[in-house]
Amino acid sequence: MRAMRFEVDGPLTWADAPDPTPGPGEVVIEIAATAVNRADVMQRAGKYPAPAGESEILGLECSGTIVEVGDGIVGWAVGDEVCALLAGGGYAERVAVPATQLLPVPEGVSLAEAAALPEAVCTVWSALRELPQAVPGDLALVHGGSGGIGTMAIQMLRALGWRVAATASAKHRELCASLGAEVVIDYREEDFVEAVHGATDGRGAVFVLDVIGADYLGRNLDALALDGTLTIIAAQGGSKAEVDIARLMQRRVTLRAMTLRARPRTEGRAAKSIIVQQVLDYVWPLIAAERVRPVIGATLPLAEAEQAHELIGSPEAPGGKLLLVR
Repeated sequence: MRAMRFEVDGPLTWADAPDPTPGPGEVVIEIAATAVNRADVMQRAGKYPAPAGESEILGLECSGTIVEVGDGIVGWAVGDEVCALLAGGGYAERVAVPATQLLPVPEGVSLAEAAALPEAVCTVWSALRELPQAVPGDLALVHGGSGGIGTMAIQMLRALGWRVAATASAKHRELCASLGAEVVIDYREEDFVEAVHGATDGRGAVFVLDVIGADYLGRNLDALALDGTLTIIAAQGGSKAEVDIARLMQRRVTLRAMTLRARPRTEGRAAKSIIVQQVLDYVWPLIAAERVRPVIGATLPLAEAEQAHELIGSPEAPGGKLLLVR
């Protein structure tokens, strides 16, 4: 097969690669589409290596058709159209993936569009699944509201009964509002702490979903309500910061940090297999009911992955996911 190859900080090149073969409990997918994630750009820069034993090829999600099945597969067959959560391998013609990380293409979503779902939905669900149920008036703050994670988080939170505020650039204000954010904060011009307190009569956000990390830690704590939860899922603004533990205690803050890619496949309550099954049980019905949908900002050929990487980090980046189709 062929796949996108790279050297650290070097160009992406379309080159020959070994054909994947399914191990026990795995299938091989003929890839129709994949999606660009910031993790791909970080891996290419040498800052986010693939977990041990996983494919070094970029790409954390895909959609396509099953073409081979390994031993022990139940419920899936050659010819099934699926989307899949990957630890790597999406920028290629084929990929081997554990069957426990497969999802059926949702009703009303095209095969290509389905490639935009697994990473964002599983990441957001892993951050939301242990939150207390929202009560009327509870506000959640989503940073990076126009990105792949942010657009999904806004919709899922609204579907679960939360009011939502989101930070985004001015050009993406309308997009975030259309997805259900009642407060959209221009992070370049506005103070999100002030905006959140203004929208909650001074109470603050019960939940903050953060992709910035160190640069926002202090302000996120300022934005939180008593007994609030701050969940950090990325560190675009740095990974080291100081925090006043007494302040956390006084405000009864729950501080959580997590990643999806390095989770074990099947072992333990944090396993990818459990996240994927819960997504199928709880989120796929929301997609079928059109309460949640993939948001596609742009679609490019896989051969133009280089241009997609340049676009995702630029001021011209569209809202939502960037798809790469074969």
